[in-house]
Amino acid sequence: MGLSIKGLQKTTLVDYPGKVACTVFLPNCNFRCGFCHNKDLVLNSGALPAFSEQDVLEYLKEKKRWLDGICITGGEPLLHKELINFLPRVKEIGYLVKVDTNGTNPNFLKELIDRKLIDFIAMDIKNSIEKYEETAGAKVDTEEIKKSIDLIKNSGIDYEFRTTVVPSLHTKDDIRNIGELLKESKKFAIQNFKPANEVIDPKYKEMKGFTKEELEEFRGILKNYLDKVEIRT
Repeated sequence: MGLSIKGLQKTTLVDYPGKVACTVFLPNCNFRCGFCHNKDLVLNSGALPAFSEQDVLEYLKEKKRWLDGICITGGEPLLHKELINFLPRVKEIGYLVKVDTNGTNPNFLKELIDRKLIDFIAMDIKNSIEKYEETAGAKVDTEEIKKSIDLIKNSGIDYEFRTTVVPSLHTKDDIRNIGELLKESKKFAIQNFKPANEVIDPKYKEMKGFTKEELEEFRGILKNYLDKVEIRT
């Protein structure tokens, strides 16, 4: 059985930093973050149209002159062991590969890194370790999260950590603790929460994000721990 693919964004200038890419969406997630914008992908993926591996590979071959890379996102992509067979075919065509992950499967991530199947990793840091389960809406083995952080920092490939900050979930103390957790990492992005109709928990549909001033304050805190901190709104 091939890789389950439930979405294809044919061109993106923002998902893969510095590259022109396409984005492939894989279904299902082991987290239930209430503010997640991919509700159907997480909770109702069976109702979404499917793309075959061959569809995507043919598209990649067709667009090789215009695209640099492919982003694999979700859901949580590393729930899909079929990536071990799909990604070599992508690399054969000549693409750079970026994977987004929540960091709950460091062993599989290490296997993909060791096989040189990934060129860029973006890991979502949900919150301070103390508030991880509250933010993720699920049981979390935070030791696995820490393993993934260390693995990524020492992988020798390009990476970023990022946190979607939500007023009801993130405080200045949490931001400080995140900075401590990620100390000396290469790059961190603060992503401001945006309300949307398709969030998992309806209470986030109309919740406002942080102000520009609050985000700058967060950046100031994080700069004590990390060299490169950017704000994405």
